Amino acid sequence: MSGSGKGRLPRRVHAGYALGSLVTGAFGTVPGLLLLPYLTDTLGVAAGVAALLVLVPKAWDVLVNPVAGRISDRTRSRWGARRPYLLLGGLALAALFAAIFAAPFGSGPAAGGYVAVAFLATATAFAFFQVPYVAMPAELTDDYAERTRLMSWRVAVLAVAILVSGAVAPAVVTAGGDGVAGHRWMGLFVAALIVVGTVGAFLGTRGAPTGTVGESEPTLRAQLAVAARNRPFRALLACFVIQSAGVATILAGVSYFAAQVLRDPETGPTVLFACFVGPALLVMPLWTRVGARVGKRAALVAASALLAAGALALVAAPALPSVAVYLVVAVIGVGYAGQQVFALAMLPDCIAYDTARTGRRQAGVFTGLWTAGETFGLALGPGIYGLVLALSGYVSSDTGAAAAQSDTARLGVLLGFTVVPALLVAPPLLLLRRYDLTPARLAAARPAEGDAAKAAGHHERDVLTS
Repeated sequence: MSGSGKGRLPRRVHAGYALGSLVTGAFGTVPGLLLLPYLTDTLGVAAGVAALLVLVPKAWDVLVNPVAGRISDRTRSRWGARRPYLLLGGLALAALFAAIFAAPFGSGPAAGGYVAVAFLATATAFAFFQVPYVAMPAELTDDYAERTRLMSWRVAVLAVAILVSGAVAPAVVTAGGDGVAGHRWMGLFVAALIVVGTVGAFLGTRGAPTGTVGESEPTLRAQLAVAARNRPFRALLACFVIQSAGVATILAGVSYFAAQVLRDPETGPTVLFACFVGPALLVMPLWTRVGARVGKRAALVAASALLAAGALALVAAPALPSVAVYLVVAVIGVGYAGQQVFALAMLPDCIAYDTARTGRRQAGVFTGLWTAGETFGLALGPGIYGLVLALSGYVSSDTGAAAAQSDTARLGVLLGFTVVPALLVAPPLLLLRRYDLTPARLAAARPAEGDAAKAAGHHERDVLTS
């Protein structure tokens, strides 16, 4: 089915599109959760080096994601512009993810180098899944409220994906015998989850509205220029990237926090994840109503403030009973759910604003830059946490279990899990003062059909004569 979706989408499309979050949730969660401790406590890589090995491959996506967006914008196939990449990128991602934890070189520098190369290849495959996937909502529907509903479905499945992958993956490591063997089994488990999400999203969006996909800008420099002219997008992107680093810092610290602060390395990570993600499944309808009442920007600010306040409150964790710690983590999870759903719902509005203003559909340009920024933020979090561990004197191990740590190292584990994320989530909200998109503003920006065609024609002539 072609043409731009105008009204409410069928539930089948909501559910099918949302299944793609099994892919994004698993890859966004498990490396951030387990890769840093895998390097430091199983392969014996020093914390500072491990931080670089986690950061650099995903920083590569800053260059790859816009390329993936440009390629998908230019694709013409019987499956549409985006869906071929959901299938091919997702299946490649599953195979490469399992390879990250194959550990053919045992431990030491060779093992660390292998992980870095495998992680870089996996991040590249993920770019070709994620960028087209994130571009689809702006083309599935033109309805402002429907985008929020679509994102609510997506974030609900994302919460399930994070819960399943984040809570079960450590249990699979333990059940597999810990160490290298346990991580190999875990890699296969997550790969299977990615395959389910890939196939589900590909089949579930079959026959869905695709909108009109226009030619993308020919170079990364041109793409950056397009984004620079969209002030709401600039503000939202900068805020979301920094906040993603804060969320990723929390994820990176879960295993360390459970072992060094809660003194529960076996069940602590699973319970922490259940408390962090579980509330999202319950509060998503509430956040949707809040957004409808106060607006997406105000709701994003409220959710982010709740997340940051909860993280700061956890500084007192060493003096609190475990039950109180888990309750605070649940509050953080409520804030995280809102922060995700509203940021993701505001992105298609930025794309629609650009289309209305210029008469050109370039979803791949914006989602390529968005996913590049998000991926960099998610990689920056473990890198920041690894740096905090290195500065506080964290001792690595190649036994599959954490070594005994000093009081200073345990303090680093605590501060990296609490104060650092709060400082990365709250201050970027000031950037949203420059975000002013509302339904009325979007309607006012939409030119008449003839004006839109004229704007597109002017652009094409400019390209031909440049």
